[in-house]
Amino acid sequence: MKPERRLAELRAALKRRNLTGLLVPRADEHLNEYIPASADRLRWLTGFTGSAGLAIVLADRAAMFTDGRYQLQVRAEVDAAHFEIRHSIEQPAEAWLAEALKPGDRLGYDPWLHAEEALAKLRRAVEGAGAALVPAEPNPLDEVWTDRPAPPASPVAPHPAVFSGEDAAAKRVRIGEAVAKAGASAAVLTAPDSIAWLLNIRGDDVPYNPVALAFAILRADGQVSLFLDPARIDPATRAHLGNGVAVEPRAALAPALDRLGAAREAVLVDPRTAPAWFAERLRAAGARLVAESDPVALPKATKNTVEQAGARAAHRRDAVAVCRFLAWLDREAPTGALTEVEAAERLLAFRAEGERFRGESFPAISGAGPNGAIIHYRATGASNRRIVAGDVYLSDSGAQYLDGTTDVTRAVLVGDPPADIGEIRDRFTRVLKGHIAIATLRWPKGVAGPHVEAMARRALWDVGLDYDHGTGHGIGSYLSVHEGPTGLSRAARPIPLAPGMILSNEPGFYAPGRWGIRLENLVLVVEAPFEGAAKSFLGFETLTLAPFDRRLIEPALLIPSERSWIDAYHARVAHEVGPLLDPADRMWLAAACRPL
Repeated sequence: MKPERRLAELRAALKRRNLTGLLVPRADEHLNEYIPASADRLRWLTGFTGSAGLAIVLADRAAMFTDGRYQLQVRAEVDAAHFEIRHSIEQPAEAWLAEALKPGDRLGYDPWLHAEEALAKLRRAVEGAGAALVPAEPNPLDEVWTDRPAPPASPVAPHPAVFSGEDAAAKRVRIGEAVAKAGASAAVLTAPDSIAWLLNIRGDDVPYNPVALAFAILRADGQVSLFLDPARIDPATRAHLGNGVAVEPRAALAPALDRLGAAREAVLVDPRTAPAWFAERLRAAGARLVAESDPVALPKATKNTVEQAGARAAHRRDAVAVCRFLAWLDREAPTGALTEVEAAERLLAFRAEGERFRGESFPAISGAGPNGAIIHYRATGASNRRIVAGDVYLSDSGAQYLDGTTDVTRAVLVGDPPADIGEIRDRFTRVLKGHIAIATLRWPKGVAGPHVEAMARRALWDVGLDYDHGTGHGIGSYLSVHEGPTGLSRAARPIPLAPGMILSNEPGFYAPGRWGIRLENLVLVVEAPFEGAAKSFLGFETLTLAPFDRRLIEPALLIPSERSWIDAYHARVAHEVGPLLDPADRMWLAAACRPL
């Protein structure tokens, strides 16, 4: 069905429901970043395949909103004849609604697909225009999506304490105490990775994220009601969960919330991450809501010593695959015989040979030349480009291992340098300087990611340049590759960085239509004391082990301490990874890691 036909059928469905329009976010009932095919309504309606976006469909016009990461991609995938393309930061949906709606209009929303906090901003804009924001359940789009896939239902498996580092029963008690401290008798958990971490379980419901789609209610005494199909729990997993966890079908969720309301209980619901349906249902039932953050989020982000050791081990194994790939690419790509898809497939094959490998942690970005400038590019049959000499090739990829999650980006030169190599080296080195600024940073306890993120941009800002994405995101432990609540971004919440947190360090620069540069390692927050400090300081331990392309570094732009960091990092890569490679790749790595 063509996009214009889908729009026409959706508008007809809205008219039958007496609705002027509908919000169509890229979201599922858990507000996940990666969602099952059965929930990808935005892609079905618009063709957009990115991980963040919102369409608004009115009777006579429609708009598509996404952030800076996807501005090139959205224009390639969404028909501008039917959707106005907007930058969600510079041209927010609220402003568009204030201009597009008329008094008396009724804009529908699915309460399962919007967090209450985000919905409140939209509501203010809608009501300011004299219109009304009204719940539309069931979702009107589902009436016309006739070939919608079935929802996933993978088996649920235990995640052993040898990898998690803490028994699930102890976690339940610990987080239950935090719920009580927040003034609640129960907490609603809607994020599948929070439930997976709390109960030490994993699943395969969502691409790239080893989680089972479920909801849970955690009582202050540590008892849990887990809502998903009990048939997905085999006897071994049932024994692993223990007597403190009751497994109930999804249909039991609404009555359970109603009982909390009838008892006038205080229930913790995260207004930023929980679908608005939960708060609406609980209020209607008579519960008192405690609007606090997901009580699992921060403990999950703060990895224990077992998880930290697992991350180091996973990154060493991952480094073998990445270094083998870079050596192979350096040999094969200049011939012009490789395509972007073939390169991504070879990297995946190298990783698949590694111990405890469970799959990619996100769809690999394999972009040559102009495709590398598309920040979240994904090669398809239509876009797949041949890698040729003179290209800057960008590879952003990661893996899931039983003991850790990885994410690494390198930009490399293919063959002989192009005519604009001087400009490329300048931009590459400025990005590298920003990377080093974060890698070497030490800061007093209490400082948050948004407070330090600008340091990664300084060398670019010095010449009037910037990049349109955050510098770093949190990373799970065999969980989500993009994990809250911390981040190195102006948009991140100011939550202090703490020992045990793992984040990415990935500044970049993009020349649209020409090339893209992004240099990413994962870093672990550690104690970093030094003599004479007036208070406790923290720093980063770099986990990722892969060389930066020396051919793209302009040494004259580096100060001595930056050159020393690069040389020391490359020496470490050669020392730790080299012995794990075959002779030919070891020789390549030794050359790639020579001092500047």
